[in-house]
Amino acid sequence: FAITTWKENGLPNGCFHAWSCFHGDRTAFFAVMGNLYQHTHTYANILREKCFALNFLPIACYDRLVETIRRNMDEDEFEAGGFALEEARTIHAPLIAEAFLSLECTLTEAKDLTGAGQTAMVTGQVRHAWVEEAYARGYDRRYGKDGFMLLVPAPQDLLTGAPGQSGIATVDIKRLD
Repeated sequence: FAITTWKENGLPNGCFHAWSCFHGDRTAFFAVMGNLYQHTHTYANILREKCFALNFLPIACYDRLVETIRRNMDEDEFEAGGFALEEARTIHAPLIAEAFLSLECTLTEAKDLTGAGQTAMVTGQVRHAWVEEAYARGYDRRYGKDGFMLLVPAPQDLLTGAPGQSGIATVDIKRLD
């Protein structure tokens, strides 16, 4: 997914992210993002604005998301990736119009787990969710080529420890229980 925030210069920011989890109960729902680099403007934006949005896009948008990384300094990253901007309903953050699911989150906690000042775990409370109707029910659209992307980060050779090349995957449901 892409984390979206406003940059300090007022332009929209998009940060391609992975390896997060989502937890909650009847009273609240939370996004927990591990390994968010503290030196990035995304992290600074979240701390400054106290909010962020998560935008889930299909694998067909991968190259456009990578383009936001290549041109991420003082540029409009939505324009760089060819994404349309929508306003969030409950927070001060941009949304990617092409996302099939967007979560509007307020910052709950940002914690440097190791104390090394390199990465942080950021937790946000989901305040509002946007979902395309075709993705709202069942498995068909959410999983497969038009659904969630997953990062397979440099899988290590379990005998030598040597890293492999990272990959991007989709989920193929094989069985329901």
